[in-house]
Amino acid sequence: MNSILIGLVFYLIVVLAIGLKSAGKNKTHADYLIADRKLGAWAIALSERASGESAWLLIGLPGAALAVGFLEIWAVFGCLAGIIFSWLFIAVPLRELAGKYDSLTLPDLIANFFNDETKLLRIISSLIITFFFIFYVAAQFNAAGKVLNVTFGIPQLSGMVIGAGIILLYTILGGFRAVVWTDMFQAIIMFSTLVILPIVGVIELAQADHNYLVELSPAMFSLSGGKTGIAALLAVLGGLSWGFGYTGQPHLLARFIAIRDSSEIKRGRVIAFSWAIPAFFGAFFMGVVGVALYGADKFADPEFLMPFMATSLLPGWFAGILISGAMAAMMSTADSQLLVTASAISEDLIHKVGKRDLSPEKLLKIGRLSTIVVGIIAFVMAYHIHGPGFFVSILCLVRAGRQFWSGIAWHYLLEENYQRGRAGGNANRIDKHRHLEKYTRAE
Repeated sequence: MNSILIGLVFYLIVVLAIGLKSAGKNKTHADYLIADRKLGAWAIALSERASGESAWLLIGLPGAALAVGFLEIWAVFGCLAGIIFSWLFIAVPLRELAGKYDSLTLPDLIANFFNDETKLLRIISSLIITFFFIFYVAAQFNAAGKVLNVTFGIPQLSGMVIGAGIILLYTILGGFRAVVWTDMFQAIIMFSTLVILPIVGVIELAQADHNYLVELSPAMFSLSGGKTGIAALLAVLGGLSWGFGYTGQPHLLARFIAIRDSSEIKRGRVIAFSWAIPAFFGAFFMGVVGVALYGADKFADPEFLMPFMATSLLPGWFAGILISGAMAAMMSTADSQLLVTASAISEDLIHKVGKRDLSPEKLLKIGRLSTIVVGIIAFVMAYHIHGPGFFVSILCLVRAGRQFWSGIAWHYLLEENYQRGRAGGNANRIDKHRHLEKYTRAE
């Protein structure tokens, strides 16, 4: 086993151990779905940040900065604006509404908020989550296999089995609490990667004989990418528009529902912002430092920058841990989406729509069974469904579908505005996951 792989194995063992430690704490369905609202600011904030970012932040954003230069800074500003908006204007109203209606899931909250006696809103909401997120989880499983294959040389199918197997095991046994605790650890790994690598790169650059920045075209240093007029405006707005994707993601809003009380959100904001700002700027400057160290044409695919920097500048075992940050980003997103999907099936469709009078123990079993079923379906889809860009296209549709939730944060929301917001959201395509195409394209 080479030293880089040792770092990956260490990461996977720690994640599995953290997840399994929480397995015995689930006694009721509420424990399984939202940890019975007993989690505080640190746990929720770090989990929200880890599950909110896929490998795009660690691989795609540095690669984009390497390829297009300072134009990519607008995507950083857009993402940070969306994160800040969610914590400032959505988190508290959502938590207060969830407490008022004693809602465990977003479909449950929507149905209660609108006094949905027909159950139509609950059914539609649950089906939207189930349909879109099964594809999304499948895409994460597929991408996990690709990343492990490209980075560590592990066969793609073996990588999919490793990623999906570990996620399913700790999610089934530990539920929301396991997901949050593992996300906390994964947030630390991701943050470390995004902060340490740019700093190490700057130190290396100070000792280097050559700085490739002097050879770059002026467009690389332009905030408009060398564009002018309408083209420049559209380029800037395109970057800023990424922030809309953070305001309506069910697996992120589930954190606001699950936090202990709304007073914890104030501390959570500070923690979330303290993570997001250095992480996003670190990812951007990793790309800038990469250009200076290696030049713009060093890589056939600029998304190889992060693992190349790690293996070139750090000891192998430490590089393996930091490269695992990309795996951490995928796993922290996949486990959250897996649980949200299982929650919609078990709590909303089976328990509430089906009006099944079930004991807490039976509901807990149904929740776990739903997780197993969703995970198996997603894995089978990840393995069998092929085609260039298939999962990238699905991810774009999912990003559109997730905008369905944006309006629920407001106390004064009217049903007319809800329907209008849903229609507008489903028409909005935010292609954040375009950077994952090389990992999700069929071989």
